[in-house]
Amino acid sequence: MCDTKAACERAEQRVREILARLGLELHPDKTRQVDLSWGREGFDFLGCHLHKRLSGRIWEQQRKRLYFLQRWPSRRAMQRVRTRVKALTPRGACHRPLRDTLARLNPVLRGWGGYFRTGNAAITFGQVDDYVWRRLRRLLLQRHGRNLRRDQATQWTREYFHALGLYRLRGTIQYPEAA
Repeated sequence: MCDTKAACERAEQRVREILARLGLELHPDKTRQVDLSWGREGFDFLGCHLHKRLSGRIWEQQRKRLYFLQRWPSRRAMQRVRTRVKALTPRGACHRPLRDTLARLNPVLRGWGGYFRTGNAAITFGQVDDYVWRRLRRLLLQRHGRNLRRDQATQWTREYFHALGLYRLRGTIQYPEAA
């Protein structure tokens, strides 16, 4: 959090000195200076993407540009949860009881959601929920195959799976001041 480039370089040098005393060093590929002002850039840290965003409400009401630091799951974290869901819902699992599949998915969704819930992840939580619903719906379509009755697939809504016990990420966000 420096206002000039020289101050940023001094702070980085100070961090290097402190870490050297501890026998540690900064990774050259992962260490960089990021300009967070005006929402130009962001950075990933511990699976989260941190980025400054303009407050739309303050801009609309007072015409003041006020930026707040927001945090949501990084692209890599999103890809990892999708990969995990895909691994738990393979094509061969279409004949497994649906409740067993849900029992395997829920701990993954609950743990991932618990880690990222204290941020601004409402959009990404919706994306993960949609992905899980599409994977489960695809399993049921594959299970029924040619024996699928007319309009049977329309009953497999998100609410159908949640009624069976699927963990829902939407609505679990706890904003930092509330947490």
